[in-house]
Amino acid sequence: MENVKEIGANQVELTLKIEKSVFDDEVMKAYKKNVGKINVPGFRRGKAPKAIIEKMYGQSFFYDQAIDSILPEIYSKAVDEAELNVVSRPEIDVVSIDDNGVVLTAKVYTKPVAVVSKYKGLEAEKEEVVVTDEDIDSEIMTDRKRNSRLLTVTDRPAEKDDKVNIDFEGFVDGVPFEGGKAEKQSLVLGSGSYIPGFEDQIIGHSAGETFDITVKFPEDYGAEHLAGREAVFKITLHEIKYEEIPELNDDFVKEVSDTLDTVDAYKADIKAKITERRQKAADKAFEDKLIDALIENTRVEIPQPMIDAEIESEVSDFDYRLRSQGGSLEMYYKYTGYNENTLRESFKPQAERRIRTRLALEAVIKAEGIAPTPEEIEEEYNKIAESYKMETEKVKSAIKESDISEDINLRKAVELIKENAITLAPKPKEESKEDNKE
Repeated sequence: MENVKEIGANQVELTLKIEKSVFDDEVMKAYKKNVGKINVPGFRRGKAPKAIIEKMYGQSFFYDQAIDSILPEIYSKAVDEAELNVVSRPEIDVVSIDDNGVVLTAKVYTKPVAVVSKYKGLEAEKEEVVVTDEDIDSEIMTDRKRNSRLLTVTDRPAEKDDKVNIDFEGFVDGVPFEGGKAEKQSLVLGSGSYIPGFEDQIIGHSAGETFDITVKFPEDYGAEHLAGREAVFKITLHEIKYEEIPELNDDFVKEVSDTLDTVDAYKADIKAKITERRQKAADKAFEDKLIDALIENTRVEIPQPMIDAEIESEVSDFDYRLRSQGGSLEMYYKYTGYNENTLRESFKPQAERRIRTRLALEAVIKAEGIAPTPEEIEEEYNKIAESYKMETEKVKSAIKESDISEDINLRKAVELIKENAITLAPKPKEESKEDNKE
């Protein structure tokens, strides 16, 4: 088209024209809209002629507002006629305003087309899923601890792993120091929550005792006035509790499961769940490696506005997650030392990878003629409706069919790549020096 000119990689310049009569009408609308706000000496407010205002403030006083009013429609029409897939906001310049009307230019970036040299026969390693007895025992122990209960100790002193309730007050050279006093504090002995030596010296004491312990603050302790100093803490031990972990037997299985009633069935179920979880992780890792290989075989130049928009989306999602957990970006910046620029920069690699992946998959979709069936589209709508507990028709009114189709096509392209991939066995781990000696 005559009004479209390529000016760079994935960048075009549109020439937009506004007829003089249309522009003059819009200028008059701008005058009528604003005349009541302009104070002109010698005229009542709202009664100053347009020519007088233009003489005072310049002939172009109403031009910007007139152009802003007309521009969206003519710009959108030009983009549609040129069949452009625009990925940036237009950079507008006024070329001329005269008796022939108005001439504008709009510089925009367009969506690039990726060139994929290879997407079938990509190679990637896939981890073998193995579940050992130790894995099963560890998972079961987690379940047992989750169902444990705390019992009060009355017949022995405190031991490692006990949970104690204490008051303490610290002194350096016999003088209490700031932050060294607390009451009714819960502490698991051996957890390493306090400075070295603190927890160890509580072990062996009984509930109801008051005693002193002596510790030395580490040389690199955060409070400089305490770093490397010796301190005496006066401890009052109020209560000792221990964790009673239920035995692994059929009664325990019946308690934690609605469907299982024996230890053997429980172990088999645990193994199946671990296997499924690890298989999903292995499949995802395999898919990620294939996507990396796809990107390596893809040539595309991504306009910066596309990356900026993707980063903006990443930041918005991150902000939403923070707020859903009671936080905010401001709090995140305060406690991490990040700022808006460093956060955006940290999202840049994954944003660019996401764009490259999508463009590469779109090239595969086009090359293979991938398209969803009406049944697949309907099934996808139903899945979303079920997930959000909504009526399918309401989901359809909220999500365009083209977006549903796009998601289905991307998944199909990934599956096609996986089906045609070459699965490599994982490389053996490097032998240790001791193994080599043997």
